[in-house]
Amino acid sequence: MTVRNIRKAVTAMLQLGAIRTGFVLGISLVLAAIIYFFAANWGGLERMEKIIASVGLVALFYGASYILSKFRSMLGHHTFLSTLLLVGGCISFGAAVALLGQIYNSHADSYRIFLVWSIPTLLFAWITRYNPFYLLAYVLLHLALWFYFFPSSLPVNHDETTLIAIGGLFAIINFILFALTERYKAAFSPLKFMSFVILHTSLLLMTNSFVYTILGPWMNLIDAAVIGTGFYYFSRVRLSKGYLAINALAASAFAVFKFIELAVRHASTTFFFYGLVFVALLLMGNVLFFRYLNRLGKDEQPDSAQGDQPARKHSPRQAGSNVAAAVSIIVTVLGVTIGSACLIGLVLFTMDSRDPQHIFLFLSLLFAVPMTLLTTINATVRYTLLYIGYLLGIVSIVWIDSILISALYTLLFAAGWIRLEERLQRFITYGLLNFSVAMALHSFDYRLELTILLLSIGNAAAYLLHSRMKDNDSRQQVKESSLCLTLLFLFWLTFFKDMFPYSYALLNAIYLIVVSYLLFQSIRRNHAIETAISSVFWFAFLIYKYYDLLWSLLHKSVTLALLGLLILLVTYIIARRSHAADSSGSETARNFWHRSFLLLLIVIVLQFGFLAYEAVSNERLLRNGASVKLELQPIDPRSLLQGDYVTLNYSISTLQLEGRGSRQRVRVVLAQDARGVHVFNRLYRDGETLAPNEIVMNGVTSGWGPIYYGIETYFVPEGTGLAVERSARFAYIRVSANGNALLERLAKE
Repeated sequence: MTVRNIRKAVTAMLQLGAIRTGFVLGISLVLAAIIYFFAANWGGLERMEKIIASVGLVALFYGASYILSKFRSMLGHHTFLSTLLLVGGCISFGAAVALLGQIYNSHADSYRIFLVWSIPTLLFAWITRYNPFYLLAYVLLHLALWFYFFPSSLPVNHDETTLIAIGGLFAIINFILFALTERYKAAFSPLKFMSFVILHTSLLLMTNSFVYTILGPWMNLIDAAVIGTGFYYFSRVRLSKGYLAINALAASAFAVFKFIELAVRHASTTFFFYGLVFVALLLMGNVLFFRYLNRLGKDEQPDSAQGDQPARKHSPRQAGSNVAAAVSIIVTVLGVTIGSACLIGLVLFTMDSRDPQHIFLFLSLLFAVPMTLLTTINATVRYTLLYIGYLLGIVSIVWIDSILISALYTLLFAAGWIRLEERLQRFITYGLLNFSVAMALHSFDYRLELTILLLSIGNAAAYLLHSRMKDNDSRQQVKESSLCLTLLFLFWLTFFKDMFPYSYALLNAIYLIVVSYLLFQSIRRNHAIETAISSVFWFAFLIYKYYDLLWSLLHKSVTLALLGLLILLVTYIIARRSHAADSSGSETARNFWHRSFLLLLIVIVLQFGFLAYEAVSNERLLRNGASVKLELQPIDPRSLLQGDYVTLNYSISTLQLEGRGSRQRVRVVLAQDARGVHVFNRLYRDGETLAPNEIVMNGVTSGWGPIYYGIETYFVPEGTGLAVERSARFAYIRVSANGNALLERLAKE
């Protein structure tokens, strides 16, 4: 293949990546707009109109996915779009299930929503073997489990044994998933990564001896054993530098967690002194360990001299290098955390009531200045002492709050950036440099938004001017660091409302345009790190703007929908003019409709069947159920998928019942009083006969908490919750013959 052909192939691949990114962003915006719109609970649509709209959107996604799979022109692009729309249809089904809960006032963020949503997602994953379906199912099942054990409106009182069992369930599930995906790591790498992280997170949380006073200490042994097994497995059995690093971070988190527990219980001058001794021994052991590895590497024979060993998948030298990197991470994190905490504790204990900030300043310079200049000592020792000095410097900057101190540390951090070489260390130091500049600006009494604006401008200038640097490594590191902080500060600015007239809308528009442009440019130029940074900030905008109270969900929905459709249109036009992947064979293989039409159709029909069943059964209950009037006392939060709602506390919820266990089901007999309001009469006993004016209603209770009837949430249009709180005094309920209740409306009388 000639150089010209290679260049054309590379250009086509980069162009293909940009086009696909455009499709993903456009459909993501449209899906976000749908969720925002339903969560806004716009009063312009009646109950049945909302149901028809949600079902119609699900049908639109699936129908468009099927139609695009039939196109023969631009085969690669249309097949990719078809796949995205199939995923979008699955997501819109979840939004439709949540909307049914909103319409009929089912509990917000109920585990049932995520469980029902996960079933077709799992079936799609099994049919298509497509990673996004696996990841979505993973998240949904974890949310279903979490909200089952910890419902957001039902206060559940779990004892220590139950909490450990719940945490153990999460850990076991993720261990099994990790073990399964480890066999097929190429196909399921995202799922493997998530299960590994959640496994260690679950185990770490269960070692909390403040919460788990009896079983917590035993969980320390289990967590330590899992971490140790991870080091052995990823260095001796199946070499993985990335998972060694993650395992090292898990070990660091465990050690820091235990140090905090000990410090809280045994804080004293003696404790902090021995903590410093421990850090010194840790650094000494690290130096000896690296010397051992160096000698080990010299004694080993090259792989070619060891003969054919098909069972060995890596060389001992390579494994030793990865173990050394993991150990270095652990030692640095532990040394910085424990060393800084012990020094701060010692100063605070010994100085008593005298001002200790100048001692912190002296210690900071004592550690940071020599470690900035010295480059020949052991890297772990150097970085540990350097970052201890940096952390103490941050304490000094904040405590003293002087322009001179901030300027001093600005110079120190700048010198540190120049003297350091590794990418991570330079990135951290670059962030600290921005922090010291921010504190210097704060000393001039600048408003926070003006400080953030100046920092964003400064980092943007560094990003634009980085190409003038001569050193390639330094140029790339300045580019990555300044890009990350520019987007961070710009994102921060999108939350300020009154900088100047129309500043909120203008800054949001600038941010979205800038991050979208940078994302496309980084993909087009095949810059992986810049692509990752831009992607994170792009999707962060969608997620965090959901909770931004400065703009209504309805307005956000319309804006995002128009923007998403515009991006899809522009991307499609660009795709038609290009010829990248028009007839890609790999895309033909991923045409799920051609491969599994009948199976996909069955899953989709089941989804529509469920939506129809839920709507019909709830409508029947509203029409035929017995009417009940209850007194209430509301409060006002927001559901993730369903929007604003009022949480209702009924007079029949707080009953003094004896012998109640965790999540115990009860049946309550209600009877009308002289006002026509239904009040608690007694607990129902199986087989007893009810009086003509009595009604049985099902509930769930936990310990000494209130009884939960499933009618505690009333969804309202965005921003109207406080008005409902002030006016609503009674709730009208429909109760079926088997005791299930459905909230119909709220009223003053």
